[in-house]
Amino acid sequence: MPRPSVAEKRAAFHKLHQSGCFVIPNPWDVGSARYLQGLGFKALASTSSGFAWSQAEADTAVGVDTVLAHLKEICAATDVPVNADFEGGYADDPAGVAKNVKRCCETGVAGLSIEDSTGDNAKPLYEIPFAVERMKAARAAIDKTAPDVLLTGRAEGFIAGVPDLEQMIARLKAYAAAGADVLYAPGIKTRDQIEAVVKAVAPKPVNFLNGAAFGHTVADIAAMGVRRISVGGALARSAWGGFMRTAKSIAEQGSFEGFKDAANGGELNGFFSKDKAARDA
Repeated sequence: MPRPSVAEKRAAFHKLHQSGCFVIPNPWDVGSARYLQGLGFKALASTSSGFAWSQAEADTAVGVDTVLAHLKEICAATDVPVNADFEGGYADDPAGVAKNVKRCCETGVAGLSIEDSTGDNAKPLYEIPFAVERMKAARAAIDKTAPDVLLTGRAEGFIAGVPDLEQMIARLKAYAAAGADVLYAPGIKTRDQIEAVVKAVAPKPVNFLNGAAFGHTVADIAAMGVRRISVGGALARSAWGGFMRTAKSIAEQGSFEGFKDAANGGELNGFFSKDKAARDA
């Protein structure tokens, strides 16, 4: 069976956003991406933090060239749409954002997100007019390079130390008006917050970050009107959690008990053998 083209993957991504609710989990390398695809997920999203940790870097410390190579590898390795966690576009000025967004589109992604956080604790968010200019620049670059790529506008206040729901909603509305196809406010977690965001930006779809055990199920979140559920770096953190606990137990206690929760090697070999056979068929 021929593998889907980039255009076909992008068309499928658009269709997923038209109705219902879907989970878009976040792999950090080719193996995790292929495994998630094998579980039947219809789309995937990169994770800046998960990938950074795999490169022995802190989140936001990886350069744009390395990130673009990673995105290209993930897109080439999978048959489902991939959304890029493209941080703040790896530039401050709109022109720089536009240049990098163009390069991101060329990796084969079906969508990408642009954040409004600055990385400066003294002034954690861009002023709304400037953030809007950055979003417009991303929109223009997509329209010129790959009009079928979906743009997600991210309002980072709740995870950047500015947990002001009213301001965040104002930002999301501004990003929607600037051309964002999907709206995303990482850090919100209560039903009231989620439903307020969904209502404010309707009919545009909302991505909800479920990166911790908030108590919500997929059905719960769907009932709140969310279209897309991502998990950010949570899967990577879960993998690192098992690794760190077991490694520390060996180093500090001389105990190998942590291996009792390890994945079965035969199961992994079996999965990837079948996965490769299917790709080669």
